[in-house]
Amino acid sequence: MTTKETFDFQDGYGPVPAHRHSNGGGWVADTATVAETAYVGPAAWVYVYAAVYGDARVYGDARVYGCARVSGRARVHGDARVYGDARVYGDAAVYGDASVHGDARVYGCASVYGCASVYGNAWVYGNAWVYGDAWVYGDAWVYGDATVYGRALVKEGAVR
Repeated sequence: MTTKETFDFQDGYGPVPAHRHSNGGGWVADTATVAETAYVGPAAWVYVYAAVYGDARVYGDARVYGCARVSGRARVHGDARVYGDARVYGDAAVYGDASVHGDARVYGCASVYGCASVYGNAWVYGNAWVYGDAWVYGDAWVYGDATVYGRALVKEGAVR
């Protein structure tokens, strides 16, 4: 009899079938998808139906879960969270205590960091930076060389 490995992702479902990723050793639920070329660091978790593709890197205490996708050369690290149906791709970075969730998109060379949050239908792309305690949400677009920081709130419209 083969014993299946399990791990508790602390999401209320208890221990579920999971394995250590071959490139980095982080925990990956058997329901999630992580490419062999992607890196999941030893303390990082990818679970539920999330996917990490390409040369993307998830490390530190980062979590990618729900139906979120991280791809390209994107990086999610520190205590960052990417979840829901969020997408982080290209050369984008999400780090620190930042979160990207809902149907949000972060791509290109954009960065979301600090305690910033991007969620709802918001898009952050190009060379844009969102950081500090800033929130970008709703139907907002932050792009080009835009910077949103501090305690700024961007709910709708475009910032470039």
